Amino acid sequence: MQSQQKSNPVSPILFEAKTETQSSERPSLKPTVFWRIEEDIPPGLYWSLVVISIALPFVAWWLLANAGVVAPVFLPTPAEVWQALVELAQDGLLSKDIQASFWRVTVGFVAAAVVSVPLGIGMGTFASIRALFEPIIGIIRYMPAPAFIPLLILYLGIDETPKITLIFIGTVFYNTLMIMDAVKFVPKELIETTYTLGGNRLQTLLQVITPHVAPNIIDAFRINVAASWNLVIVAELLAAEVGLGKRILLAQKFLHTEQIFAYLIVLGVIGFAIDLLFRWLLRTTCRWSFD
Repeated sequence: MQSQQKSNPVSPILFEAKTETQSSERPSLKPTVFWRIEEDIPPGLYWSLVVISIALPFVAWWLLANAGVVAPVFLPTPAEVWQALVELAQDGLLSKDIQASFWRVTVGFVAAAVVSVPLGIGMGTFASIRALFEPIIGIIRYMPAPAFIPLLILYLGIDETPKITLIFIGTVFYNTLMIMDAVKFVPKELIETTYTLGGNRLQTLLQVITPHVAPNIIDAFRINVAASWNLVIVAELLAAEVGLGKRILLAQKFLHTEQIFAYLIVLGVIGFAIDLLFRWLLRTTCRWSFD
């Protein structure tokens, strides 16, 4: 007689009881304030950390500059840098340089945005457009933008046009690819629902896809505007009459290190203000994305 082995299935009630017992035996995470994952921290702690992140480097700078370890020509004190800022502001050079650099960045970046937004949305939406443009953009974006400076000077001269074109080249491709990637993550259900409700391709593109990726577009601009400021400084170091980059080069020639520090601080403040502006724009125009 052949013996038959019968399986003994576990009762669902016993299985659930066993699972609850095991989960109850697992150690729970200890409550924490500082190491919260994907949660906000108390406002008091947040602003304390913000102050520390700004104050700590300045304190370290002040201590090192006043300790006499580094020569003043290499590391001026905060007081000397502040005095240089005051003098530059009183002479009117600071405002002229800021206006010149800001105008170049604005024109070049806006031109890049005008091209990158429709191109990026089109590449992300239509595989045919993506196949047409993605290979060449993928090649050009790995070419450092400053490497185009000799050609830009040769073709366009040394006026404003090559500087603005350099900013355009250095930002348009990254904006385009970031916007294209954002379009790829638009839920298919939204598009299918639009078709079900009788929408056509143009309505889907303008009323569904574009609003959905609007927050990503602003984020792409917020990230890549930093590259525009890096490039305008590089362009002004080579050929410019006014601008923050030109002043940094002149200060380096005459060993005015305190002026170099002053202009670097100005650049940091401008960049931080632009970042806050884009964040404000994101919260005011795309409130639905924070729900």
